[in-house]
Amino acid sequence: MQAAERRHLVHATGERNIHALLRMVDCIPVLLPPVGSAVDIADLVSRMDGFLLTGGRANVEPHHYDGPPFPEDEIIDPGRDNLVLPLIRACVKARVPVFGICRGIQEINVALGGSLHYRIHQLDGKNDHRRPQRDNVTLEEVFRPNHLVRFTPGGLFNALTGQKEMMVNSLHGQGVDRLGKGLVVEAESPDGVIEGVRYQDEEQFVVGVQWHAEWKPEEHALGGALYTAFGKAAHVRAARRK
Repeated sequence: MQAAERRHLVHATGERNIHALLRMVDCIPVLLPPVGSAVDIADLVSRMDGFLLTGGRANVEPHHYDGPPFPEDEIIDPGRDNLVLPLIRACVKARVPVFGICRGIQEINVALGGSLHYRIHQLDGKNDHRRPQRDNVTLEEVFRPNHLVRFTPGGLFNALTGQKEMMVNSLHGQGVDRLGKGLVVEAESPDGVIEGVRYQDEEQFVVGVQWHAEWKPEEHALGGALYTAFGKAAHVRAARRK
């Protein structure tokens, strides 16, 4: 995520993204600056054992999936788009684990040829999946579980938890529309919004969730299980790479 700090631009991510990895996965997190094509994607992928795609305020730009143009005031991050989308495709090809959260599931979907709804709450029959729309809101309120997701029977989420459904938080305006090539649905909200996906190869960990799984994963059965599964896949990759 690119953020403004006074007159300077900084590359940053929320601290909870780092600490969730430190607590749940035996790894050393490395932050990648969103510098687009300045990175040699193939070389980068060959050196890393897994990629966590975090949430962020900026939305994936619609020209990546032939969507209608954004309003002029929409927050964008073209550097991240131009880095992450080819990175995901390279990870799928090289069998490198990927875990996408919120914006991350949208990136996975677009990278594999899918499209996005710009504003879920403007669609007929859909609920408002955005964070609370007021200023005096605590982090606990922002990230509290506030709607149900139902798991695909016999899918990964079902297998990891032994449950058919679970409550999750919700902080997104955009959402998955047309599903990307090779992706299967793992979870949906009651109003039919796709909330979880995975790549069809069950031997490969490429998973995305629309909610913020980095928020207290120790207290959420699926969040904790997904971090653990991501960590196991990354360690397998590390052993293979060495």
